[in-house]
Formats: sequence, structure tokens, C-alpha cells
Amino acid sequence: MTWSAFSDVASAVCLLAGSFLALTAAIGLVRFPDLFTRMHAATKPQVLGLLLILGGVAFRVRDAGDLGMLAIVAIFQLLTAPVSAHMVGRAAYRTTTVRQDLLLTDELADPDTR
Repeated sequence: MTWSAFSDVASAVCLLAGSFLALTAAIGLVRFPDLFTRMHAATKPQVLGLLLILGGVAFRVRDAGDLGMLAIVAIFQLLTAPVSAHMVGRAAYRTTTVRQDLLLTDELADPDTR
């Protein structure tokens, strides 16, 4: 098997897997009932799906500048997705839009009310 054929197969596998994960993230956003499960669907499979898509594109790209740009996109996605999910969850908790009965452990609650 030549390098070109291997990169085609690896690229196709990564692109299909990444697309599947992005699709499951979109379905999770629509189907899940509360904020925390939707937030999980918006960050976990979406980030991994994007990284797989970037990996699939990286198998096809030969230019070092393009590979560097793909790496920068991946790094920014890995840095911003967890922070944004944390801030959305924190804002939802502070505005009391979170169902308290779904929380197993409420670490942000006042110590007197635990």
C-alpha cells in the first residue's frame, strides 16, 4: 500500500468519524432534556469530531503552512470549548435555571444549606 492510498483511507475514516460525532452532538443538543446534558453534548463529541475532521484534512494537505493553521485551530478549540462550557454552566447555576433535583452533589451551594 502506498502512502497516497494510506492517506486517502485514513483521511476518509477520520472525516467520517468526525462527521458522525458532530451529528451526534447536534442530535444531543436537540434531544437532551436539561442544560448540563446539552452542554456535555455541545462540548465533548463536538470537539473530538472537529479534531478528527482536522486530522482527516491534515492527511490530505501537504503544505506546512496549512498544517500549522490546522494545529492552531485545534489548539484554540481545545482551549475555548471547556472554558465556554464552564462559563455557561456557572451562569445557568447562578441564575437558578438548573434543576436542583438533578444534581447529585452541589459543590457550589452555601455550606449552611447542604
